Amino acid sequence: MERLSSSAPMPAHLRGSVMALGNFDGFHAGHQAVVGRAIARARAEGRPAIVATFDPHPMRLFRPEAPSFRLTTLDQREALFARAGADAMLVFDFTPELAALDPAGYVAMLTDQLGVSAVVTGEDFTFGKGRSGSVASFARLGLPAQAVAPVTDGEGVISSSRIRDALRAGDCATATRLLTRPFTIQGMVQHGDKLGRTIGFPTANVDMGPYLRPAYGIYAVRARLDDGRMLDGAANLGIRPSFDPPKELLEPHFFDFAESLYDQRIEVQLIHYLRPEAKYDGLDPLIAQIAQDCADARQILAGTPRLA
Repeated sequence: MERLSSSAPMPAHLRGSVMALGNFDGFHAGHQAVVGRAIARARAEGRPAIVATFDPHPMRLFRPEAPSFRLTTLDQREALFARAGADAMLVFDFTPELAALDPAGYVAMLTDQLGVSAVVTGEDFTFGKGRSGSVASFARLGLPAQAVAPVTDGEGVISSSRIRDALRAGDCATATRLLTRPFTIQGMVQHGDKLGRTIGFPTANVDMGPYLRPAYGIYAVRARLDDGRMLDGAANLGIRPSFDPPKELLEPHFFDFAESLYDQRIEVQLIHYLRPEAKYDGLDPLIAQIAQDCADARQILAGTPRLA
C-alpha cells in the first residue's frame, strides 16, 4: 500500500489505474461499496486500484469555522483502504486552485497528470467549480466512470452525517453498525496532571485533535496498542467538570494494566455510552462513581464481541 500526493508525479507502475473517487472520511458501509467496486474492476482489467481522498476536507476551505467533524485521520484511512485491497491511497490537496477547476480541467488532471483510466464513485458525487460536474460529466469528457448506488438500511441511506448524529447522541451501537466497526480515536498518549493515578485509576490522556466530538461523558472502550494488544477500559471524554481548570481530553483507564503508555500511539474504540459527565463534591463520591463506571464497563465489554 502506497500513499501518494496529488502534488507529486504519479509513479509509472500506478498509471492506468481505476480510481475510487470521493472523500471516504468515515469509510462506512456505503464508502466500502464504492471502493470494493473499484478494486473489483481494477482486478478484472489487470490495473492498479487507487482510492482517492481529500485533505483538508473540502468543508475546511468553504466553511473554515465549522466545528471538528472528522471520523478518521489519514493514517486510519490508509490502513482501512489497504485492508480493503487497494494498491495506493491518493491524497488530493484541496486548495483554492483545485476547487476552481472546471469539470474539463478536473478530468484532464485525472487523465493526463495522474494517468487514471476509469473512476468509480457514488451516484451523488459532484466535482469541479461550483460542483458543476456530475458522474455523467466524466463520460462526456472522455473518462469512463461507474456510479455505485447508495447503501441503505431500514432508516435510509448510510451516510457520514447519520454516523455523526449518532455519535453526538451517544449512540455507539448505531455508529458501529453504519461504520461496520467502532468509531475509533487515534492519538499519542500525553503527560497530564496524573490525578487519576493518585485515586487509583490512572488514565492515558489523548487529545481529540480534528475528530468529531461525540457526546461528552463516560464510555466503555477498547484500545489497540502499537504492538497489537487489545485492552478493555472505561474512559471520560469531555472537560472533566470535577477538576479545575476544565480541559478537553479523552481519558481511558485500562483494566488490569500497569504499563506506561506515554508517547505511544493508541487507538481507542468507543463501544458504549454509559452516562453524561457530572461534577462531584469531593474525591470520595468521584472515586465511588468511577469504580461503578468501571464495573459497568467490564460487564458490557464482557458481552460485546471484538471488532477490527
